[in-house]
Amino acid sequence: MGALPTLAVVGATGAVGSVLCELLSSRKNVWGEVRLIASARSAGRRVLVRGEELVVRELSAEAFDGVDVAVFDVPDDVSATWVPVATERGAVAVDNSAAFRMDPDVPLVVPEVNPERIRDRPKGIVANPNCTTLAMIVTVGALHREYGLRELIISSYQAASGAGQAGIDALHDQLAKVSGDRTIGTRAGDVRQAVGDELGPFPAPLALNVVPWAGSLRDHGWSSEELKLRNESRKILGLPDLKVSATCVRVPVVTGHSVAVHAVFGAEVDADDAAEIIKQAPGVVLVDDPAEGEFPTPADAAGTDPTWAGRLRRALDDPRALDVFVVGDNLRKGAALNTVQIAEQVAAELSTA
Repeated sequence: MGALPTLAVVGATGAVGSVLCELLSSRKNVWGEVRLIASARSAGRRVLVRGEELVVRELSAEAFDGVDVAVFDVPDDVSATWVPVATERGAVAVDNSAAFRMDPDVPLVVPEVNPERIRDRPKGIVANPNCTTLAMIVTVGALHREYGLRELIISSYQAASGAGQAGIDALHDQLAKVSGDRTIGTRAGDVRQAVGDELGPFPAPLALNVVPWAGSLRDHGWSSEELKLRNESRKILGLPDLKVSATCVRVPVVTGHSVAVHAVFGAEVDADDAAEIIKQAPGVVLVDDPAEGEFPTPADAAGTDPTWAGRLRRALDDPRALDVFVVGDNLRKGAALNTVQIAEQVAAELSTA
């Protein structure tokens, strides 16, 4: 291996892959060769990375020859098939799908919370958490280090882009259908009538609406997104018995997941002290002055890297509990940025090996 490792970006032409390529151009360069890999239909496209037009290669086993780190942003089944191929060819894989997140031999990493886990990768794989988990876990992790987390009650407000480009397109199409009539939304069924059957990846109209469902159905009425929040938070924080109850809601926002968090700790908390902890936490910005109308919203967080936190309060009925509202760009820190941060740490490790 040369002085700088070779990076492969698998899924380079997707929504997250495109953001990942932008980040490679704007962050400190720690890579030698960068290879862009995608499905056959995207092969041959040219993408600008680090000021250079790169030709997208078709996904194949040979595409990983000589690759040191391969980052994946592809569907779960594609990752399940191709991540092992990359590791067999000698690459460390950083995977953004759900395929390996709960594998006990695969670390689930947020560099601001558990960076030490990156080196413990017996399968040569490091997993990236779900975008909704990432919207809150940096803030929650900082508070956990101080107070000792015991329980989370969470309500998420998830953007359409969490369902991919199909979600974004469906929202814009629905908004176009309802925007011309200001009476829509005043009678039962009128939004459904205006939108018609073109719901996209959502089970109900998203325009002028909120949909209390994200993900797929699991046992006892829970959704896959809600269980991801529970299981991933436990694994990242190293708290296998952490009590977590989540309700995931889809909202008519293009980019930016928001999470209302009620966190119960093992020690009594102070809101002012907690605010200082959040201010000092890497990757978090505290915006919290309700008297001046200052608090985080997805419209302000879109296109930015940090997690934004606000509405910080100690619970009225429990001195061990805090309530906080957090927002993050689900395509950046919620996916591409966390992936890049992990890959950069692996690159630093390989460069000093």
